Amino acid sequence: MTTLAQAAPFEAALPQPEAKGKFLFTSGNTELHAEGIRERIQVPVRSGNTAGALFQNAVEAALERARRAGQENPVVIGAIPFDLADESCLYVPEQHEWRTRGEPGEASDFAREMPDLVSQKSYPDEAGFKRAVQHAIVNFQHSDVRKAVLSVVRELQFAEPVDVGGLLASLRAQNKDGYQFQIPLPEGGDLIGVSPELLIRKQGRKFLSNPLAGSTKRLADPSADKATAELLLRSEKDQYEHSLVVQDIQRILTPYCSEISVPEAPSLLSTAALWHLSTRIEGQISDPSMTVLQLASLLHPTPAVCGFPTELAHRLIRFVEPFERGLFTGLVGWCDAEGNGEWAITIRCGIVDRDRIKLFAGAGIVEASQPDTEWAEVQTKLGTMLKACGIAA
Repeated sequence: MTTLAQAAPFEAALPQPEAKGKFLFTSGNTELHAEGIRERIQVPVRSGNTAGALFQNAVEAALERARRAGQENPVVIGAIPFDLADESCLYVPEQHEWRTRGEPGEASDFAREMPDLVSQKSYPDEAGFKRAVQHAIVNFQHSDVRKAVLSVVRELQFAEPVDVGGLLASLRAQNKDGYQFQIPLPEGGDLIGVSPELLIRKQGRKFLSNPLAGSTKRLADPSADKATAELLLRSEKDQYEHSLVVQDIQRILTPYCSEISVPEAPSLLSTAALWHLSTRIEGQISDPSMTVLQLASLLHPTPAVCGFPTELAHRLIRFVEPFERGLFTGLVGWCDAEGNGEWAITIRCGIVDRDRIKLFAGAGIVEASQPDTEWAEVQTKLGTMLKACGIAA
């Protein structure tokens, strides 16, 4: 087992008995609530998919210390960044409990409590994002890259500090499904959001991965909404984008499975704002000792948030995006001492820090993409968090 001394140059787990923190992760009808910070794990994941790797050892050691301190089945909860070479943002909380999810309140009640919006800006701006999309399309024509996910940041400045609890309640009222989360950040502020996309869930030998790729905006008129969903199912561009993700996940997981089931075609999954192409990949892991974090480390980042092939797409993203993503399009979730847990993709999210909120959204770009359409898509995706703030997209 790795000790803190062996973990240099990174500190594997930082005891913080005086630190405070509130954590939330919802899944279906259950909610994981945690408070207090026993240890913080900041070791980068890197090659953390193998037992004995520095990252896995750091997690196991922190959970073992919590168990020795009296926790029956301790958990690690937090976020993993988009770039696996960056520091992790994981915690072993002082205490945690599972609760039944209650009914949300009215969204309008919480939106009225938001302070006045002073200013907002997007980077890149519309012209800059469209140039990046066009750059990616030209790159596809002269390289082996077939897909790249490009993103934007929207920064909001409010007149007064924002109530994180109220913002979460507003988000939940408008998005009754999905994986809602709140993770305190070491530098201050909270990562919050409601992701529709499950990277991996593991319980014993059983696992589920539910990638999403290919989307279209929901419409208010029911018949028009149904028609646009059917168009998405028939879209060659979106079907192609989706197939890159599904095939890559199947390729990675198959060697570790005794069983794996992959539907022949995607189905539709809806959120309040969007229709998504969705595929549920299920099966059983051959080795029950393999943890959900090992599986997550194998899969991340998928073509749904990075592109294909992964490393080449990642290089393109670093070249054309004018910011570091940090935790956006990373992972958020939990893992217990038995190796079970859930990790969702960190999308439909924002960072709240006093009177500022930083929102993120991205779109998958393939050769058939249109810059105007992709800009409209990221604005629609920003709408989930903007509506929670009481702001129209």
